[in-house]
Amino acid sequence: MIEKVDWTFLAVDHMFSRHQVAPGEATEAVNDVDVLWFDPDPRSRSGLSVRVIGYSQTARAILTVILLHADTELAGSGWYGVNGWRSNSTDSRRYREEAEE
Repeated sequence: MIEKVDWTFLAVDHMFSRHQVAPGEATEAVNDVDVLWFDPDPRSRSGLSVRVIGYSQTARAILTVILLHADTELAGSGWYGVNGWRSNSTDSRRYREEAEE
């Protein structure tokens, strides 16, 4: 379980206006008991981001959340939230299949 995702350095307004996902909903999905982690994110160009797929009770949806590890001298350890959206059919299927096992 992740205690905190730091959303302060990134475009939270963009995430909400574009995807209607609030930081709290994305963090809730990251902390889902059936969460899936893909590290690194297979769709990442840089190979630095992590794709997390989980359920948000507040959003009542499976969400895909992109995180960056914040393990630096300045940031300490933790995670930066990059983006989040309602999962597409592929990510939703992955989540449901894993949750059923």
